[in-house]
Amino acid sequence: MTADRDHTAPQADKHLAYRFSVAPMLDWTDRHCRYFHRTLSRHALLYTEMVTTGAILHGNRDRHLQFSPEEHPLALQLGGSNPADLAECAKIAADYGYDEINLNVGCPSDRVQNGRFGACLMAEPELVAECVAAMREAVSMPVTVKSRIGIDDRDSYAELTHFISTVAAAGCETFIVHARKAWLSGLSPKQNRDVPPLRYDVVLQLKQDFPMLNIVINGGIESLDSSLDLLEQLDGVMLGREVYHNPYLLAEVDRRLFNDEHSIPSRQETVLALLPYIEQQLQQGVRLHCITRHMLGLFHGVDGARAWRRHLSENATRFGAGSQVVLDALEFTV
Repeated sequence: MTADRDHTAPQADKHLAYRFSVAPMLDWTDRHCRYFHRTLSRHALLYTEMVTTGAILHGNRDRHLQFSPEEHPLALQLGGSNPADLAECAKIAADYGYDEINLNVGCPSDRVQNGRFGACLMAEPELVAECVAAMREAVSMPVTVKSRIGIDDRDSYAELTHFISTVAAAGCETFIVHARKAWLSGLSPKQNRDVPPLRYDVVLQLKQDFPMLNIVINGGIESLDSSLDLLEQLDGVMLGREVYHNPYLLAEVDRRLFNDEHSIPSRQETVLALLPYIEQQLQQGVRLHCITRHMLGLFHGVDGARAWRRHLSENATRFGAGSQVVLDALEFTV
């Protein structure tokens, strides 16, 4: 079932898919997480973790880029600032069959700054434009940008619109905007997800001023009700931590946001549907914990949730753990 360079997998309409996406999250949205999320939503646009150009050009390419065809529609998020390197990585991604390339201009971590990519690039809109232009020249798939609303003291609306207009002129039609600015000194990456205040009004104003662009909002969205409210004025919403910690939220996405009335699987049915994938991955040498760690929140808020989490956490890491561990954990939820 797993095919790593499949160009024939069905793909959702790109513009429609932007209505709802799951954020790229380092150490979280790996291929096993994405496969799990896809069992809950057919239409949500999924993103990889950020992958640096260096990791692709000089590292284990398959480890970073392989995915299952069921994950479509799927975007690769790249970290880098060298236009030639980004263009080469975009070509490689096209060969693997990705649906979109996304440039990270929002991550505030120190190691990202030291590599001259991430949020610090918001201070260099011309360079970001060069990067986008190089990737668009190299591939036919959409090239998008994920940013903040500003960095440090460079957080005026005029500076943000200069960034957007400069990068849009290079051919970027979709901007995913985390509605917080980033403090590149003095705050940790974790604090940057909570401390700077959310400014949805800034993102809403961007859509008013750039109606021809797709503007997707990210940051602090915790429900589909909130998502629907924001979609009245924006082209898309992106959820991150809420989806990861409460993944069953995805089960309602297709019906409520994409008007797809297919039957919604129960949590138990979702687990059972995932078992063939788990068995396949175990046969390929993947440890059970690498898959089940993404499933801990599936029963969030319902009876048996704590026992489910505890059983998986205590047993899936053991040498030789198999799918019976998952079935045993499921017994606590029935």
